[in-house]
Amino acid sequence: MLDSPEPKGLVPFTEESLELIKQHIAKNHNEECEEDDLKPDPALEVGKELPFIYGDLSRGMVSEPLEDVDSYYYVKKNTFMVLNKNRTIFRFNAASILCTLSPFSSIRGTTIKVLVHPFFRLLILISVLIDCIFMSMKNWSIWITAIENTLLGIYTFEILVKIIARGVWAGSFSFLGDLWNWLDFSVTLFEIIIRYSPLNFILNLKTVRTLRILKIIPLNQGLKSLVETLIQCLKKLFGAIILTLFFLSIFSLIGMGLFMGNLKHKCLRWPQENENETLHNRTGNPYYIRETENFYYLEGEQYALLCGNTTDAGQCPEGYVCVKAGINPDRGYTNFDNFGWALLALFRLMTQDYPEALYHQILYASGKSYMIFFVVVSFWFAFYLASLFLGTLAMVYEEGKHATAGKSKKREPKFQQPIKQLQEGREEVESKTTQIELKKRSSASINTSLDVLEEEDTPKHKEEFKKSQKKCPLYWHRFAKTFMIWNCSPCWLKLKEFVHRLITDPFTDLFLLICIILNIYFLTWEHYPMSDDNSCLLSIGNLVFVGIFTAEMVFKIIAMQPYWYFQVGWNIFDSVIVFQGLAELYLANVEGLALFRSFRILRIFKLGKYWPTFEILMLTLGNSLMALQDLILLLFTFIFFSAVFGMKLFGWSYKACVCRIDENCHLPRWHMYDFFHSCLNVFRILCGEWIETLWDCMEVAGQPWCISFYMMVILIGNLLILYLFLALVSSFSSYKDSTSEENNEAKNIQLAMARIKKGVNYVLHKILCKKKNVPQETTDHVNDTYIKENISDHTLSELSNTQDFFKDKEKSSGTEKNTMTDNESQSLIPSPSVSETVPIASGESDIENLDNKEIQSKSGNGDSRDKIKQSSSSECSTVDIAISEEEEMVYECEKSKHLKNGFEQRSSPGQISRVSKKGKIWQNIRKTCCKIVENSWFKCFIGLVTLLSTGALAFEDIYIDQRKTIKILLEYADMIFTYIFILEMLLKWMAYGFKAYFSNVWYKLDFMVVIVFCLSLLGKTREDLKPLTSIKFLRALRVLSQFERMKVVVRGLIKTTLSTLNVFLVCLMIWLVFSIMGVHLFAGTFYECIDPTSEERFPVSEVMNRSQCENLVLNESMPWENAKLNFDNVGNGFLSLLQVATFNGWITIMNSAVDSVGVNMQPDFEYNLYMYCYFISFVILGLFLPLSMLISVIITNFNKHKIKQGGSNIFITVKQRKQYRKLKRLMYEDSHRPVPRPGNKFQGFIFDLVTNQVFNVIVMVLIYVQAITIMIQSDEQSQQMDTAVYWINSIFVMLYTIECILKLISFHCYYFTIIWNIFDFMVVIFSITGLLLPMTVGYYLVPPSLVQLILLSRIIHSLRLGKGPKVFHNLMFPLMLSLPALLNIGLFIFLIMFIYAIFGMYNFAYVKKEAGINDVSNFETFGSSMLCLFQVTIFAGWDGMLNAIFNSKWSDCDPDKINPGTQVRGDCGNPSVGIFYFVSYILIAWLVIVNMYIVVVMEFLSIASKKKARTLSEDDFRKFFQVWKRFDPDRTQYIDSSQLSDFAAALDPPLFMAKPNKGQLIAMDLPMAVGDRIHCLDILLAFTKRVMGKDARVEKLLSEVESGFVLANPFKITYEPITTTLKRKQEAVSATIIQRAYKNYRLRQNDKNTSDVHVIDGDGDVQAAKEGIYFDKVKEKSTIQSQI
Repeated sequence: MLDSPEPKGLVPFTEESLELIKQHIAKNHNEECEEDDLKPDPALEVGKELPFIYGDLSRGMVSEPLEDVDSYYYVKKNTFMVLNKNRTIFRFNAASILCTLSPFSSIRGTTIKVLVHPFFRLLILISVLIDCIFMSMKNWSIWITAIENTLLGIYTFEILVKIIARGVWAGSFSFLGDLWNWLDFSVTLFEIIIRYSPLNFILNLKTVRTLRILKIIPLNQGLKSLVETLIQCLKKLFGAIILTLFFLSIFSLIGMGLFMGNLKHKCLRWPQENENETLHNRTGNPYYIRETENFYYLEGEQYALLCGNTTDAGQCPEGYVCVKAGINPDRGYTNFDNFGWALLALFRLMTQDYPEALYHQILYASGKSYMIFFVVVSFWFAFYLASLFLGTLAMVYEEGKHATAGKSKKREPKFQQPIKQLQEGREEVESKTTQIELKKRSSASINTSLDVLEEEDTPKHKEEFKKSQKKCPLYWHRFAKTFMIWNCSPCWLKLKEFVHRLITDPFTDLFLLICIILNIYFLTWEHYPMSDDNSCLLSIGNLVFVGIFTAEMVFKIIAMQPYWYFQVGWNIFDSVIVFQGLAELYLANVEGLALFRSFRILRIFKLGKYWPTFEILMLTLGNSLMALQDLILLLFTFIFFSAVFGMKLFGWSYKACVCRIDENCHLPRWHMYDFFHSCLNVFRILCGEWIETLWDCMEVAGQPWCISFYMMVILIGNLLILYLFLALVSSFSSYKDSTSEENNEAKNIQLAMARIKKGVNYVLHKILCKKKNVPQETTDHVNDTYIKENISDHTLSELSNTQDFFKDKEKSSGTEKNTMTDNESQSLIPSPSVSETVPIASGESDIENLDNKEIQSKSGNGDSRDKIKQSSSSECSTVDIAISEEEEMVYECEKSKHLKNGFEQRSSPGQISRVSKKGKIWQNIRKTCCKIVENSWFKCFIGLVTLLSTGALAFEDIYIDQRKTIKILLEYADMIFTYIFILEMLLKWMAYGFKAYFSNVWYKLDFMVVIVFCLSLLGKTREDLKPLTSIKFLRALRVLSQFERMKVVVRGLIKTTLSTLNVFLVCLMIWLVFSIMGVHLFAGTFYECIDPTSEERFPVSEVMNRSQCENLVLNESMPWENAKLNFDNVGNGFLSLLQVATFNGWITIMNSAVDSVGVNMQPDFEYNLYMYCYFISFVILGLFLPLSMLISVIITNFNKHKIKQGGSNIFITVKQRKQYRKLKRLMYEDSHRPVPRPGNKFQGFIFDLVTNQVFNVIVMVLIYVQAITIMIQSDEQSQQMDTAVYWINSIFVMLYTIECILKLISFHCYYFTIIWNIFDFMVVIFSITGLLLPMTVGYYLVPPSLVQLILLSRIIHSLRLGKGPKVFHNLMFPLMLSLPALLNIGLFIFLIMFIYAIFGMYNFAYVKKEAGINDVSNFETFGSSMLCLFQVTIFAGWDGMLNAIFNSKWSDCDPDKINPGTQVRGDCGNPSVGIFYFVSYILIAWLVIVNMYIVVVMEFLSIASKKKARTLSEDDFRKFFQVWKRFDPDRTQYIDSSQLSDFAAALDPPLFMAKPNKGQLIAMDLPMAVGDRIHCLDILLAFTKRVMGKDARVEKLLSEVESGFVLANPFKITYEPITTTLKRKQEAVSATIIQRAYKNYRLRQNDKNTSDVHVIDGDGDVQAAKEGIYFDKVKEKSTIQSQI
């Protein structure tokens, strides 16, 4: 019964069952357990319903102990099972230990019945929810305290019930065996102590009660399982977390070395009045710290201007000097003065929270050259480590997904049959009931209604109808069929038939679609301010559309009858829209219900009925959200818990210490005093905006608690969000944009458009084609044939996939069309196997046939056959193309001459010879041109000229007029570049012909660039054409056509992007909905009255509306200004939503929305507080979900095209694929050869010393200790500390020098053959130089931290294969393999940044410096423009730049301002150009960066999939031989059999065999040679067979492995196996048996010679013991044979 694999029925748990369990426990103690293969059944887990396969649950078995049906728990865990009336499984331990009552105790039985009852769980859940509501409340009262005491009593009762029912500690199902019970017990105990103890506990202990919210998780089985899954994710993420902490620490130390104390540099007024003291550049002087009023402040800035003493750092204005004084920026929290603050700053950069402020601070204080540090940090943390976490989480999610699918497949056959029987029985009952009801109706009416249903409803609607029918009870069916099926009279039926034909007509659907589109246009037309005429027009339009949609609903109800009409989901949606429109009209004059206008946006979704993509995406989204409901609930539970926890922990501090963060002692917008603001704060943290609120929190509540709370929310919250994001992306991957599932409406639209097109074509045909000349067409056909034959025998060519070409070539029967389609000729995505070279025209193809083969091709009518050579192009060609433009020109010319002469004139032989001679000269000229343009040196020259012409654009900044020489050189260079590119274009025209040239998109791009060159030169000739010079930035586009790496990136982006346009339009429609809603809510409400002196808003107590603002002071109007980002129209709404989506400037937009009161009303602080919900909804529904859709489709396209290319990356070239394989090989093995051991004893001793593993460990310890010495340093440390640091650095330099000398002595010249040794040598040289150089030039030029940073660079050894942790290498491996693709994409995005930087220099160089444009970030020079674009690339600070460019009015800028050194006047921006500039760049950058993430994440997944698959690659064999070298250093190809176990355990998966593995190895029956040695090939073949299984394919692989090994090792030593591992084991066992039998025989002989009974008894005991050993060995032998 214990080992029965078949499902057994439900058996009561009796004392006999308990006795059987005890016997089983005793048996396990006496002998080995043979039930190791038992595993728990996933379908029988705790909390799940018992499958019906185990029989019905009688009333007597409910809440009673039953024998566990899962053998795993019954046998191993010794449990019994209890089921409640819902068949939910509960398990309890059967053992009665440690205060655990017997399973048959009446007290325990009663508590078990209480515990398993569904009402008990419901009671606890309701109590927890009520407690959550009370915890979120701020105001307390007496009745709330009473309710809380009641809840505490319920929790105490629950704990007592669980302790009695489960026992204190009796196994995994006891009370303390569940960690959630530990949490409940701890929280309840703390609450009792705090509430009833007379002692006054500290406030923070009261926050422990908020942990009660987490009790929701164990009450929901789905949430509990999900938490366990996430804990497993954390285990898998352990390596990534350690690597992240490692890099955070390293970059923090680098930041300390570079920027320690720099952020205290400020501009101080000097000399001061009545001041005689000398200036000190140290903060040791307290006087300058107090003199904050003497610092220089920029207008509107809170903190003093930072400066630096380097040339590229920020400079102080006249009268100020840069000193180190005062505190650090941001209340002193932003600095690199010690390791803790540096770590916080790096974590801020890693999460990309407000990075532009930190960039500007560092660049002002240290110099623009340090931007390299931030570029590296942004790439490494924001890109690579983010990809690392995404890839690891994706692996875990996919593994869990496949595991769940595998479990469901396993148990599906087991439970499928009973479920089917139950379903069939229910369906029979329902069908009989339906038939009875249908018979009651008249046959005519039934037939009519069914006909309408069949015509109108799709199979999908029928499925929905069946589902709804199953949910509804029987009396509802009777009511619906009685009152909702209208078949009154024949007249009504005729009317219904007429209306049915009307609504099903294709033109009706087309008319409705046009109405929907017009309605959307009317919705987008609303704006502020709007004239009365426009308002009246929109009102009339709304009435018309409501009438049309109402008529549509009425007609459909008449045609389909209500019963069938409301079975369709879209019809229900249409009816809701109609009722909303009618309700809006009825309540139009009711005050306060104007919000009904916002529901008009629902009409936009009517478009989905005619748009299959939208419908499919919405269905997929709905199914995904239903499947992920547990994950979404867990995320919201965590947000709620964090909000309540933050409110309880910091709420009082915000109220008590508010004056520290606000001058007026008012609570800021972002605080945690109440629950709603606390929720908003948590939401902002999860959106990535946390550093500013953290500064406020640390100011009012202290650093430890605030940092701990924020780190908890950031880390756990982002883990949940990333997991949800990956789950959504995975669910959307099943989306297919196909038209095979179109509904009737979409098909009707296509049918109507086809009819219209047919009618238009018919009319045009009648008008334009009245006269036809058939004889002329015949003549033209004859002439065409004649002239084509005379021009060339090679007029047909081919540009198709070469694989298809050779397939067609093998088919001798049948002919194929060899011309290229129009789509292929215009596409940027040629076949992967086709070269990019364009051949010359086929008219001069007179070269030899390379392979002497011919291809037959039929003509268009199939009457004649032309023999065409396969290599019909020129010798410069690599592919064939269609008829060139040059050939067409000759053809047309000859055709016109022939038609003109009318066959009357014939050419003489002399004329033919002259023509042929001229033709040969022309062909030779074209072939010469072709050789020139195809020459590699010519291509290199053009590529160099392209780079020079592109790079020359960077010099044309605002200082170009002051550099006369450079300006003249650039003008001449432009002319030279133009002439060179024109000459190249002419040569290609000559070589390829016009049609061939313009059929290639890259050459079209070159032609466009040549036009740009010409126009820019033309613009310099005349003043009125000068704007043409501004398009010079397009010259850089030529780089795309010159370099293959750029081409492959462009192709890859097009492949992954083009098919996402449909999904992108769906996302755009969602944004349109939110934009229209924003116009309805906020149009005209962002205006405010500004005080010109303070530039702050007047309070509402002084100004309430616009009229008061205009008449505020002596009838002098104050500025009534609108926010630059607003919702006054749909366009502005889109731009505002884009800033919210990128989290740039979104706080300002939300503040304006929350403060809005009404049109022409002065905003008030948080008057409209709940408008935050609008933006929260947009972030979730308008950003998170659409982003998941888009990225999922991009990933699907990426994988599809990757499979088409044989699994290789689509962003690398053919050459890089070979480099990819080489790089992969280098990553698995050390590239250097082993250094030979010297023969000298002294050198040999040193060699053994430095190559010893202990020596390497000591060196790594020294490296980490040196890093720790940097961590303990800080700014303004004592002089003694500086001295100690100097001597510590000297000691480390000395130790590293000794190491270098020892290796030089032992390795000789081989030392410099290892790149790591060269690196260490350079570190030693630079370290010594860094120690000695300050003695000569001083510490000012050589900072003391230089030596520390040089020594710290040796920590990179931690990432070295074989030196550092293996997990580091495994995580860095995907990045290294992705480097070729990332390099290509990086070059492409650099080119895009270059083009936009030049464009920005031409358009925004003189914009007024304010907001995001300042002395560091501006468009004055190329370097500054690139810095700005780097910020935009990581979506940081572009809102400030756009805000400055918006200054286009006289009040904001001066259009006549004189800019010194140039003729350009004004400092105004161009808003329209700025919007286009930033929006287009953001979209392109987002697309490129998403593909970069996908490249790395897909590399992670591909490596993981290869590990899971039972396949072996070349890398696995390479690793095998690497491990073999350690066990066979002399390369004998043999190892001893005793080493086999260690060797198998040292291998990497999938060849890895964990210990103990001797039994498995013996079972392999490996051949053994003399000396018990085993050959390498035999082991490899056996291990390969173990991994791959037994298959014909495996046998082929084994033969290939064996042949490859023989070829690679021709010196293989021949041997003759004398035995095998299994035979040797059998021999050893047999010998042992014989020896023991002989000993027993000797003992029995000795027994005969003695008469001592005691001696005999003693011998008998010895004999029994020996026989026991004998039988044990026999059992061991049988076990080995069973394993075999």
